[in-house]
Amino acid sequence: QVQLVESGGGLVQAGDSLRLSCAASGGTFSGYDMVGWFRQGPGKEREFVAAIRWRSSSTYYADSVKGRFTISGDNAKNTVYLQMNSLKPEDTAVYYCAVSGLFRTEPLWYDYWGQGTQVTVSS
Repeated sequence: QVQLVESGGGLVQAGDSLRLSCAASGGTFSGYDMVGWFRQGPGKEREFVAAIRWRSSSTYYADSVKGRFTISGDNAKNTVYLQMNSLKPEDTAVYYCAVSGLFRTEPLWYDYWGQGTQVTVSS
């Protein structure tokens, strides 16, 4: 069973950038179809942010982050990144990475999750 560990969160100001990392152990991303980033803000449901289809490197984004966030993967390091630019206060959330054996972006289709990393954007 793959284990996922996120890192890179923190407290930043609006307009700043952060890069989140998701490292896999006990398995590889190549064993899954999709690797996704999700977030859950205070009092909100968990929502899709971005995903990468591992074998093709095709990427998918929520409209709210398109043009500001970039997802990428490093096969050799078994790590997925989320580069977040032009951060806004509404991006404040716990960010999770997860894997799915299906070509889906809804959270319920993802099988294994990391513990999350907090991102706080002040105005």
